[in-house]
Amino acid sequence: MGIGGISVWQLLIVLAIVIMLFGTKRLRSLGSDLGSAVKGFRKSMQTEEGAEVEAETETDESAEPEPSTEGIGKDK
Repeated sequence: MGIGGISVWQLLIVLAIVIMLFGTKRLRSLGSDLGSAVKGFRKSMQTEEGAEVEAETETDESAEPEPSTEGIGKDK
């Protein structure tokens, strides 16, 4: 038994039919297009996460008030 009740032989037959229908060149180009799309998606997600972290850091730095130096070193 294979995946979900499908045997290995049935998977090989389906794979052979797909190769005969589409051809190896078309399947190769489809695979490379899919791979480049996934790579672009991952890159954009990393860029977006980096931008969010930078925005949060800038917001945190600007939200914190600067320490006051009034009264330091003066005797009352």
